Amino acid sequence: MRSTMMDTPLQVSRLLDHGRTVHGSSEVITWTAEGARRTSYAEVGADAARLAHALRDDLGITGDERIGTLMWNNAEHLIAYLAVPSMGAVLHTLNLRLFPEQLIYIVNHAEDRVILVDSTLIPLLAGVLPHLSRLRHIVVVGGGDSAPLEVASGGGIAIHRWEELLRGKPDRFGWPSIDERDAAALCYTSGTTGNPKGVAYSHRSIYLHSMQVCSVEAFGLGPASKVLAVVPMFHAMAWGLPYASFLSGASLVMPDRFLQAAPLAAMIASQRPTLAGAVPTIWTDLLAHLDANPTDVSSMREVVVGGSACPPALMHAFSERHGVEIIHAWGMTEMSPLGSVSRPPAGLAGAEAWAYRYTQGRLPASVEGRIVGPDGSVMPNDGKSVGELEVRGPWITQGYIGDAEPDPEKFRDGWLRTGDVGVLSADGYLSLSDRAKDVIKSGGEWISSVELENALMAHPAVLEACVVGVPDERWGERPLATVVLREGSSATPAELRDFLAATVAHWQLPERWAFIDAVPKTSVGKFDKKRVRAQYADGSLALSSI
Repeated sequence: MRSTMMDTPLQVSRLLDHGRTVHGSSEVITWTAEGARRTSYAEVGADAARLAHALRDDLGITGDERIGTLMWNNAEHLIAYLAVPSMGAVLHTLNLRLFPEQLIYIVNHAEDRVILVDSTLIPLLAGVLPHLSRLRHIVVVGGGDSAPLEVASGGGIAIHRWEELLRGKPDRFGWPSIDERDAAALCYTSGTTGNPKGVAYSHRSIYLHSMQVCSVEAFGLGPASKVLAVVPMFHAMAWGLPYASFLSGASLVMPDRFLQAAPLAAMIASQRPTLAGAVPTIWTDLLAHLDANPTDVSSMREVVVGGSACPPALMHAFSERHGVEIIHAWGMTEMSPLGSVSRPPAGLAGAEAWAYRYTQGRLPASVEGRIVGPDGSVMPNDGKSVGELEVRGPWITQGYIGDAEPDPEKFRDGWLRTGDVGVLSADGYLSLSDRAKDVIKSGGEWISSVELENALMAHPAVLEACVVGVPDERWGERPLATVVLREGSSATPAELRDFLAATVAHWQLPERWAFIDAVPKTSVGKFDKKRVRAQYADGSLALSSI
């Protein structure tokens, strides 16, 4: 027996129409050098229609051509997020922090025909423009001199201005009916090893993912919410926050290029967001600023931290000193990206609740997970059996753009191999100890670099700590601890080693130490452990040994 239910497609255009009408009074607030610029969701929807008309009528986009965006988090980027997929084209967010050769690679690999570029990023685009073989149009958003683009293109690419392109266009567009399994957006991995890999999100996956983001189990978004989206819109679709906010009516606070601690504190104080999301390094800097410059951040009930593990010391500091609860989340570009959110079971408090909050959280119903041992066997969900996490679900990719077959290093029997090592508990909570490539294999045993980092960052003198495995003649690998001290603080390797000894097994304690000015970061703000290992190998670190 088949159901009697309608089979209406899940489309981004439905999110757009719902947000512009039902939640038309909600706002996207873009931060500028002069303060906040406000745009209602009704105005965003009208401009999305105007942009679609301009792309179709003036730039000739009539099918699933790729439209690149080299932009910060702002209202114009949100307009492109909605307009491009809704008209049947494919949004391609460009990571402005990639190396130039990687940026060239992904634009050509995706065959981008149009790039929308923020005027502050014109020099970046101009530097790679001669190598972009399929590009035909550039749309400049904001003021600024476009001459570098005209020179770099040699006159072979048409340069347009956003305001002029949209002027006079209709504020309604007949959004086409699209197969919900067609590509809506394209996002590339950060490419820390080899070329970046392309993941094509479908209309269906974006719609379902948006519903999960809005759920109470995840971020609990609704019309009374105001979301400070610090996580870049060019990275894993800003964790789905733009689409989920438009669906739920949550207003958005967009920091544009003002991502430093001082302007973020000013945004929070003046715009009163209720929720924020970013990687741990952002909140580490903000905590130091708030401690030195008391600011009213009482509006924020929660801060979602993902991208890499959040040190428990940072979680406690925000809670105890500023009344802000940090919520752990985990996911990947390949997962749209939300995988799990760490909310303790109902009824728990104190140390019991904190133990759950330290984990990566519980996988939702739409994300299946399993732990696989080194021999390929599936391990029990007992909270003890360690292995690689594999996942599958309706918003998880089954391959990469252009690959004839799924890469066996990344996919196994229809499951995505995450490269994360950890355990699953009987009640569905995920605890990750490390990336498989970052686990330190010492004398036949595994040492978690993340656990050592978290323990070190609990020391009052330590701002950041990055731990990597380095070659050792006797043990194969041993941990190297690179440490950034807080301004005005001091500590010796012996002191830090003694501090670790209170919570870490003696055989795991690092013998090699280096004090550095800053931990190298990847394009998405994670610790770049490959660079730290390279610095050790080439002798550029000033080492201290114990």
